[in-house]
Amino acid sequence: MQRRVEETREANKDRTVEATGANGKVKATASLGRTLVRLDIDPELYASDRELALDAAVAAANVALQQASEEMDKEIAKVTGGAKIPGIT
Repeated sequence: MQRRVEETREANKDRTVEATGANGKVKATASLGRTLVRLDIDPELYASDRELALDAAVAAANVALQQASEEMDKEIAKVTGGAKIPGIT
């Protein structure tokens, strides 16, 4: 079971999810390996309201990382049948 979980993690670690903020002017992309891989901020938003742009970037990054974690958990649940196995899941 542990080997199958690790294989699932490895197979899905480079898949990505995106989250947006500030009405789509900020976009964060995270991998299912739970790393932030890209952050885009509309230059006009950054120039006009730097603080809002940075707050939106942090919020979008947090949402993207949470979505990535949830997606990976779903993939692992397919392997484990939904069982939470300490030290593995």
